[in-house]
Amino acid sequence: MPFHSARIETKKITDWASFHSVFAETLGFPDFYGRNMNAWIDCMTHIDDGMTRFTVAPGELFHLEIADTKDFATRLPEIYQVLIEDSAFVNWRRVDVGEPPILALVLL
Repeated sequence: MPFHSARIETKKITDWASFHSVFAETLGFPDFYGRNMNAWIDCMTHIDDGMTRFTVAPGELFHLEIADTKDFATRLPEIYQVLIEDSAFVNWRRVDVGEPPILALVLL
């Protein structure tokens, strides 16, 4: 199965504001990105529909590489846990409407 990928440099994440800045910059979220987890879920759910700089074709998976996972989980456990849960929610949301999952987390 073909895929695209992006690497999130978690060393740059120190709080929720920087979390949203790193994702918006790395993935190219639109200017109207709301900088909250509901907006993050919307962008990731529609990553195959122009919500990022990546073009993901139907049936492709997007690999979201999370760098320095152990350090990230230790420094910011709440943010790390929400990232895991909301990534799973993105795929559930798609499957719930009959679309294939689109997001694969790669914990490095």
